Amino acid sequence: MERRGRWLAPVPLVLFFVIINGCMYALFTRRLSNNFGSAASVKMVDVGSYLPHEEGSKLVRIDASLTYSADDAAELPKMDGAAALVPVYAAFIDNLYPKGTVKYEGGTFSDDNYYGENFAADSAMQYNNTVRGFTALVDGKTDLFFSVKPSAEQMKYAQEKGVELVCVPIGREAFVFFVNADNPVDGLTMQQIRDIYAGKITNWKDVGGANRPINAVTRYPGSGSQTTMDAIMKDTPYGRKSVLAVFGASLGYSFRYYLSDMVADSGVKMLSVNGVYPDAGRIRDGSYPIIAEFYAIYRSDNTNPHIPEIVDWILSDEGQEIVGKTGYVSVR
Repeated sequence: MERRGRWLAPVPLVLFFVIINGCMYALFTRRLSNNFGSAASVKMVDVGSYLPHEEGSKLVRIDASLTYSADDAAELPKMDGAAALVPVYAAFIDNLYPKGTVKYEGGTFSDDNYYGENFAADSAMQYNNTVRGFTALVDGKTDLFFSVKPSAEQMKYAQEKGVELVCVPIGREAFVFFVNADNPVDGLTMQQIRDIYAGKITNWKDVGGANRPINAVTRYPGSGSQTTMDAIMKDTPYGRKSVLAVFGASLGYSFRYYLSDMVADSGVKMLSVNGVYPDAGRIRDGSYPIIAEFYAIYRSDNTNPHIPEIVDWILSDEGQEIVGKTGYVSVR
C-alpha cells in the first residue's frame, strides 16, 4: 500500500505540467505557427548563382561592343554593391572584363560566401553589401559602388573623410511592401503605411484584415531598403512596437526584383500601394507611387580612366539592356 502511494504521489504534479504545457501551446506556439510571420523572415542572396565567367550563371549576357583584355586587368575598377544589385554589376563584369579578374581566396568560390568573405582582395568583383560596401568605397578600397541613394549618415561619413562622391542614376526599381500570402490584405495607402510604422495603426482589422496585431518589421540602419523607408517616413518618427506585435502578422518591405526573383518565396505577396500594383509597366510609366533610382557611385578624385568609360557604357543601349533584362527598369 505504501509503495502504491509512492507511485501515485507524482500524478498531480505531472497533470499540472501537462495542463501548463497545453496552455502554453494554445496561447503561444499554435498562434505563432499561424501568424503570417514568414513574410518577415530574413533571406540571403545566393551569390553563387550570379558569378561572372561561370557556366550556368544566371547573369544576362550580350555581345558588348566594349570589352577589356588581360592586358587591362590590373587597371580595371573594382565593383561592389548592394545585395539587390549583385545580378546587375556582376553582369557588367561578366560582359566587359576578361576571365581571371574575379578571384577567390583559396581559388574557388565558397558556398558560405554570404557577404563576400571569399572574394580575394584583388578581385574585380566584391560583395560587401550596402553598409560595409559604402564604407569601402569612401575608404578607397572599391572603385564603383552600385546602390540606391546613400543615407544621410553615409554622406556625412564621406564628408568627414573629405570625399566627394559622384552618383549617376542607371536604373529604377519599385520599393514594395509585402505580407504572408495568407494575409487577406492586398493593398495599403501611403498614409496607412506611415501610420502603421508610426504606431498609429496597430491592428490589421483597421486596414481591412484579420483581428491581429501588426508586426511592422524594419531593416538594418544604413541598408538600401531602410534608407528608402526613412525617406518615405520623412519627418514622421517610428512608433514603439508593442510587445504583442510578435504574435500578430508581419509587414515587411524590400525592392521588387530582390523579393520576387532573387529570394523568390511563394509564401509572400507584394501589396498594391494607393491601388497600384508594382509591376514593370507601372514602374516604367511612373504610376506606382514608390520608385527608387539606383546609382553607379564613385569618388570624384578617382583617376582611373576606365570609370567614366564604363559608366558611359552602362548608360548606353547595351548597358541599359542588361539592366532591363536582369529585371529592373531602364532609366532611358
